[in-house]
Amino acid sequence: MPEEHGPAGYRRLPIPPLAESRTENGVRWFTLEARPGSASIVPGTSTPTWGYSQDLLGPTLRARTGETVGVRVRNRLPETTSVHWHGMHLPARFDGGPHQPIAPDAIWEPSWVIAQPAATLWYHPHPHGSTQVHAYRGLAGLFLVDDETGAGLPHEYGIDDLPVIVQDKKLNPDGTLDERDDAGTGLLGPTVTANGIAGAYAPVATDRVRLRILNGSTMRVYNLGLDDDGEFEMVASDGGLLAAPVRLRRLPLTPGERAEIVVRMQAGRPRTLRSFPTPLPARKGRGPSAGAARSEEFEILLLNPRPQLRTGTATPSKLAVIPPPVTAAAVARTFELDGNTINGLPMDMDRMDLTATVDVPEIWTVTNTHNRVHNFHVHDNHFQVLDVNGSPPPPELAGWKDTVAVPPSGSVRLAVVFRDYTDSQNPYMFHCHLMRHEDDGMMGQFLVVGPGQRTG
Repeated sequence: MPEEHGPAGYRRLPIPPLAESRTENGVRWFTLEARPGSASIVPGTSTPTWGYSQDLLGPTLRARTGETVGVRVRNRLPETTSVHWHGMHLPARFDGGPHQPIAPDAIWEPSWVIAQPAATLWYHPHPHGSTQVHAYRGLAGLFLVDDETGAGLPHEYGIDDLPVIVQDKKLNPDGTLDERDDAGTGLLGPTVTANGIAGAYAPVATDRVRLRILNGSTMRVYNLGLDDDGEFEMVASDGGLLAAPVRLRRLPLTPGERAEIVVRMQAGRPRTLRSFPTPLPARKGRGPSAGAARSEEFEILLLNPRPQLRTGTATPSKLAVIPPPVTAAAVARTFELDGNTINGLPMDMDRMDLTATVDVPEIWTVTNTHNRVHNFHVHDNHFQVLDVNGSPPPPELAGWKDTVAVPPSGSVRLAVVFRDYTDSQNPYMFHCHLMRHEDDGMMGQFLVVGPGQRTG
């Protein structure tokens, strides 16, 4: 039909394919290959890129709660890399951080049980000191976890349930990626892409469409909204469904954060997902860490409805049961983000910054001493936000999170409990997820041990 060709000047949103798998001895195995490629990020231009099993980005891995999965990762890149399962609850030795490097031509085969609720997770490189450039070149993909929840939400992958990986790029005149960081603010670019292309549109055949949005940029903060300033429903955050849908007009997302939103459509009325100037304050002095994000607007994805739309059910008023955070008898810890350090220390692969005991509640107070953007990501378990600058969190932060913005010159308090997995030698990481910052040292590591278990 004519509308499938899309409006002039737009290209159809690429939908990452669902990764194929095979089952051996009760384990469902996926295969990923990190490799160089080339992609048409902007029309008529070929850009050298990196991807997982394809030229740019990677396939969507999908599994159900309770399944045992494995991933055979081969590195066909000219550099050592790693693959971190961001938001996944799994043993530390399979986390894919800087302690699990994959050398060129090497293979890594982690395997674990999916032991968490349905959520939109993702995978990306995490090599020590070069995470930003590896991700900027295109290494990223989604990992969707399913369970019995979510009834009543759009669920046809690629039809009314759309993955949207948002990234920014800066291209040289010859089409190559500009990897210069002249201002020392990280890799920021004026070309914003959805699933690897600029100027994307998605044909819509239903009166509601679910967008699984990932801020896959290395540094840029997005302040998402619709071009008509209308409302949308947020139904899930990093760790899965919210307790109830939240009606919003703006949704800030820092690098690494995810959100699932439901947009209502009408025949003959296109709607555009945009990024508006973010409300986060700018940094004093020369250029903020994500300064371009604060002064510019970007079009991300045009939702183009067909002449007739299928009618679905309304979004359920209740989505998930989220228990209150555990704070009784909690261990209190503080983290100060300052310079390129946490608590005054830059990342050291040979230093263990803390040891947590499994099943013991903790409260983490994270303070941003800068008047610039930082966020905070914790590997393994999700956390709950207790307060932001001493006030209750907004409803969009009331679910399970693994990455949260820390206001400039402000703080957040997090309720954290590490479950299931202990390891006296292999650590997890905590860090700012603005990738230039973590590469420069704003990262630490921790062990989770059993009661009385010795480390080393």
